[in-house]
Amino acid sequence: MKPWKHAAVLAMAATLAGCSIGNLFNSSKEQPPAPLTKFKEEVQLTKEWSRTIGEGQGETYNQLVPAVEGDTLFVADVTGQVMALDRFSGKVVWHKELELLVSGGVGAGYGQILLGTLQGEVIALDSGSGAEIWRSRVSSEVLAPPVSNGDVVVVQTQDDRLIALEASSGSQRWIYESPPAVLTLRGTGAPLVTNQLAIVGLSSGKVLALETQRGLPIWEQRVAVPTGRSELERVVDIDGGLAMSGGTLYVATFQGNIAALDMQTGRPLWQRQASSNGSVALGYGSVYVSLAEGAVEGIDERSASALWKNDALARRQLSSPEVFSSYVAVGDLEGYLHLLSQVDGRFVGRIRIDSKGLRARPLVVGDWLYAYGNGGNLVALTVR
Repeated sequence: MKPWKHAAVLAMAATLAGCSIGNLFNSSKEQPPAPLTKFKEEVQLTKEWSRTIGEGQGETYNQLVPAVEGDTLFVADVTGQVMALDRFSGKVVWHKELELLVSGGVGAGYGQILLGTLQGEVIALDSGSGAEIWRSRVSSEVLAPPVSNGDVVVVQTQDDRLIALEASSGSQRWIYESPPAVLTLRGTGAPLVTNQLAIVGLSSGKVLALETQRGLPIWEQRVAVPTGRSELERVVDIDGGLAMSGGTLYVATFQGNIAALDMQTGRPLWQRQASSNGSVALGYGSVYVSLAEGAVEGIDERSASALWKNDALARRQLSSPEVFSSYVAVGDLEGYLHLLSQVDGRFVGRIRIDSKGLRARPLVVGDWLYAYGNGGNLVALTVR
């Protein structure tokens, strides 16, 4: 784990998401979140069902995103309650209480549900019954979902270690250690895993690709270069997951760049200066990103030119965006889910999910969107 003298910075991820590094410790002068602007509603978000999931995200800046396998939705809360729900009705299929502090989840696929804990454990459950298949100890807390390709489960820990576990047993296959940055935001992105490659973003601002069988490095590419005199000014974490389209990877860094990389070689195709502690979303030939100051931006995925920017959500600590139908969906600190047009970024719809906030990225499956609020409200939405 990171040295305890840096724990305050790790715990301030929510603050970092809503203000600049320069005024991090000057909260008395920080401006309040921008008030919500009125607009003509063009899209009606219909609540198909809702359910309370335990204590939700908790108070430690978790971003527990549900996962879907087939017609079943899997979700966990911070105390270790894990539920499988019919994704169309919200009916409970099974419910399990692990009584562990869950911080990384949910990973789903190949008949397994994968979770990581603050105690540095990875747990695999049977997706059909919730029965525990195995659990494995790793080097430190797991803040992102473990990811499986059916053969190997890849886990990124808070201390920038990448660990591969046998999907069948949880035994360790290999471990790759990368020196973490002196200061980091609290969080990591989920690895992107194919049959041959495991690709991750690191706290040093680098993207790393390893082969899945032995953990040997294939390529490494720096996306952001630390600058500034203080360690706070030099934070360039990659905390969001990587997005892939064809053979291109898209990644965003805090106080660095948004970049497009060739997946096979890591060669930069383009990069654009930006600051984000979340994942990007892809749709209609565009890249969408929630910037640290609270703006949402649409970028042409080929040329890196800005298509539009909506800055009406300034300082509202936005979630990572997700593409939903013809729109971009993003949550905020007051629990509102906003829909923006992919064409020009204007507001077209809005609904409140959870009064305690909505920091986890929305999950979109087909024509359905699932939003999981900080306080535990899980809502299934469609557009009418």
